[in-house]
Amino acid sequence: MKPLPSKARAVIIGGGVSGCSVAYHLVKLGWTDVILLERKQLTCGTTWHAAGLLSELRGSSDMTKLTKYSMQLYSSLEEETGIATGLRRVGSLSIAVTQERKHELYRQLSLAPAYGVEARKISVRELEGMYPHIDVSDVTAALHFPNDGQCDPGNVAMALAKGARQRGAAIFEGVKVAGVQARNGRVSGVTWEKDGERGVIETDNVVNCAGMWAREFGARSDVAVPLHACEHFYMITEPIDGLNRLPVLRVLDEYTYYKEDAGKILFGAVEPKAKPWGMNGIPESFCFDQLSEDFAHFEPIVEKALKRVPMLATAGIRTFFNGPESFTPDDQYHLGEAPGVRGYWVACGYNSTGIAASGGAGLALAQWMNDDEPPFDLSGVDIRRMESLQKNRLYLRERVSEVVGLSFGDHFPARQMTTARGIRRSPIHEHLKARGAVFGEMVGWERANWFARKGQEREYRYSWYRQNWFDNQREEHLAIRERVGIFDLTSFGKIRVEGRDATTFLQRLCSNDVDVPVGRIVYTQMLNERGGIESDLTVSRLTETAFLLVVSALTLQTNLCWLRRHLGDEFVVIVDVSASESILAVMGPKSRELLGKVSPNDFSNENNPYSTWQEIEIGMGLARAHRVASVGELGWEIYISTDQAAHVFEVIEAAGADVGLKLCGLHALGSCRMEKACRHLPDDVGSGEHVLEAGLGFAVKTAKPGYIGRDAVLRKLEAGLDRRLVQFRLKDPAPLLHKNEVVFRDGRIAGTITSGDYGHTLGGAIGLGYVPCKDESEAALLSSSYEIEIAGECFAAEVSLKPMYDPKGERMRA
Repeated sequence: MKPLPSKARAVIIGGGVSGCSVAYHLVKLGWTDVILLERKQLTCGTTWHAAGLLSELRGSSDMTKLTKYSMQLYSSLEEETGIATGLRRVGSLSIAVTQERKHELYRQLSLAPAYGVEARKISVRELEGMYPHIDVSDVTAALHFPNDGQCDPGNVAMALAKGARQRGAAIFEGVKVAGVQARNGRVSGVTWEKDGERGVIETDNVVNCAGMWAREFGARSDVAVPLHACEHFYMITEPIDGLNRLPVLRVLDEYTYYKEDAGKILFGAVEPKAKPWGMNGIPESFCFDQLSEDFAHFEPIVEKALKRVPMLATAGIRTFFNGPESFTPDDQYHLGEAPGVRGYWVACGYNSTGIAASGGAGLALAQWMNDDEPPFDLSGVDIRRMESLQKNRLYLRERVSEVVGLSFGDHFPARQMTTARGIRRSPIHEHLKARGAVFGEMVGWERANWFARKGQEREYRYSWYRQNWFDNQREEHLAIRERVGIFDLTSFGKIRVEGRDATTFLQRLCSNDVDVPVGRIVYTQMLNERGGIESDLTVSRLTETAFLLVVSALTLQTNLCWLRRHLGDEFVVIVDVSASESILAVMGPKSRELLGKVSPNDFSNENNPYSTWQEIEIGMGLARAHRVASVGELGWEIYISTDQAAHVFEVIEAAGADVGLKLCGLHALGSCRMEKACRHLPDDVGSGEHVLEAGLGFAVKTAKPGYIGRDAVLRKLEAGLDRRLVQFRLKDPAPLLHKNEVVFRDGRIAGTITSGDYGHTLGGAIGLGYVPCKDESEAALLSSSYEIEIAGECFAAEVSLKPMYDPKGERMRA
């Protein structure tokens, strides 16, 4: 082996398909001094035993583009490198055996053409013709994806590795990386060991592609990479005579998949209750190893497989395989630059989709590293979405046992995780629980989503149609519109930015003018250089030198990273104060009357106008009352020290009986915000959506110089908008909108719904979505005919560029 270099532009750790893909794409961008270090042999972790299934359609347009790119790449590698990847576009079949799954499949069928994926509905007779070996007696629906397929995972990785070497990358096997060195918050090198020899490679970029070792390896550098290994089982039959080329088969309701390979059938599962593995660490010697057989665990899957494909009963089993794969807390992989250490990149945790995802993920990460910004919105897989608490091993062990089955589970709207719950709780959690709260979870936070009536079951009953909490949401929604409701918003992220240069610093990052008098609240965005939305937040000026930034719970770490990354020589301190204050939101036309009962302060328009805050006495406590309107009504968010939150809640609740106060959950908040057309990050807006096309120009001050993204805003103003985010309302009051329904304009696909909910005041389902408008007037955009397709059925919709509920904002400024 040639000596390891002492310097490199990037060092990639891990020689599976992910690491090889990152190396391949970096050198294609001209990074010739790239090194990949593998502790044992290439592919020896998970890649070598992956099933190698490839499917195009994913839950977003960008993720679909990445998987489509993977397949295109794998089909071209043999010509480039001489190594066959085994790619065969045999197509895939997805079948349903329940009515709910049928609806979900038909939603996918509707979505596919919008994402450029070929798909078609097939009859049971066609299904039998394409896969004559299965029992179709209970099949309710079947889809055919003709461009899906399968490949040889090991050869894919080897081809990527050879392609990387051909362009100058150096790949070393048998080299263990002992640690990553950092200096002044930036990667400076890696230390390695081989055969008793040790050394250091100086580098500014490290990529953790260590797969199931990534969490433990990241912890050595205080980098949180929340993932955990689980056991993955499959069986391979003996050769079966006359077995023709078959498509990949997925029986989603049974959590099973089948592929034909060299005249044999491989069938495996993503179990709804999986077996975590490696809680105490992965053995140092692990290399091309198998785990112990556990037929008792896999037996329920086998029983379903024998009924579904009866010929398996007589085929004979050649291999019963069990090997580890890594999974993340939310079933999305990890990509991007880790918080806290510049130049520390991550690409791992693929949740059984590593072969399909790694080609595109390697491309995206390489472009991200090269340009120092993601090529498009990758927030769904951005490692910064994770909270550090999620690296806890017990938390991960519980959570991933559920995550394994999510890829084949029903993707119902509002579906909540059931494992690893109760970790982060508001001070009034037990109060809400005693009053019927049904909780959801977000990055560990328990959040009241809806309130059950007395005697009502406090559980979700999921469906694609109206779920068991629909009427509860309606009652809470109408209470906010007609009387007054109270929400617990304690889970919101709260960031204090303070110091001599705090104003200058925030003026540079925010698109709106935040240099306002003390007591003012400013709604704004933080933009990237493309005019895309990195953050959607409110900024409250607390003192001349201190500001409070409020963001969603999901984007807290992303916002902290963005702020710290852009902090230069300014004298500024950035502190996460999320746990120090609770938020009780009192919203509705009687909110002023209610607060007047519990506080001696003046809540009039003259003293406390919209977008201002004041310090108040409330009960026997002290708080700040921020007059904002996330639901489109008169209302306040009350910020209380966590030690006083329970007292303040009790005082408000007691006084609220006289004005019809109702406890409300986040489902009601969501339906109110949809009627008001309030944007939600990351669904409606994100780093890939231009702030003007998102309809947020009112929060952008072009006259203010020097803020990030201003030039992109000016260019867009000059060139005109290519698309606009509009609000839709279905004219038929029965159907529901959730997300990813397809929008038709004058009979042609125009886009998809980015988020949806039911408008109980407007009397129909409400959605937001982008519609192309290049060189068009607003009148032309609004005069078109619109329909929205839901699982194959189209419904007429009206559209608006202004909020359909209270378009002038008179109610919230009352």
